[in-house]
Amino acid sequence: MRLIKPYATIINVSHLNSTRAIDNYGRICYKSEQSDSEEKQSFFVRKRIKEGHLSIIEHCTVTVGIVCDRGVSHELVRHRLASFSQESTRYCNYGSGHITFIIPCWMTNTNEGIIEDHTGVPYYNENELRWLSAMAYAENFYKELLNNGWTPQQARSVLPNSLKTELIMTANLREWRHIFELRCAKTAHPQMREIMIPLLCSFFTILPDFFHDLYIQFCGGTDERKEPNGLA
Repeated sequence: MRLIKPYATIINVSHLNSTRAIDNYGRICYKSEQSDSEEKQSFFVRKRIKEGHLSIIEHCTVTVGIVCDRGVSHELVRHRLASFSQESTRYCNYGSGHITFIIPCWMTNTNEGIIEDHTGVPYYNENELRWLSAMAYAENFYKELLNNGWTPQQARSVLPNSLKTELIMTANLREWRHIFELRCAKTAHPQMREIMIPLLCSFFTILPDFFHDLYIQFCGGTDERKEPNGLA
């Protein structure tokens, strides 16, 4: 079996300058003049978000690639306003080579790689060895079922939530804010937070005007940008 850590990567942003785009689109609502500087555009967007006027930021979308376990993916696809393309266990055959599993973030040993024989490995504790055994059994039984005539969509029933899956996820900026508010919270599943908090930091890096408040709340960061005077 192969063990890897989960991760998420921003693939595409629909507008090269989302702040300018939302400034242009949002001012239709107020019939105000379009901003002539990045500073004014930034302030307009941040003020609208603070006021709760979030419908205007639905015009921009972000596409993300996510590698996680099946359990986390089951939670992600519940966000109905997002679009998903996900690796299919019906049509993907894992019978050749090693099956890939996601390392739980609470394991003390998080080394990635291929494990041929996990028995007696000193740097895993007792519960971690039980988890490794369960993954090894699932891999072996899956391959045995395939060899005995079951199809991939039949044999997948023995594969666990820890199975690696890949998905592409697209959502507008308002929905991404909602996702981060739910999935970065302390009450969220630890494996979900493992993915979403670093992803939020990445969102802030490229779209600071839309995620500065959430970045401060969940990533422990600071945002030194000051609001200019006399702007609306």
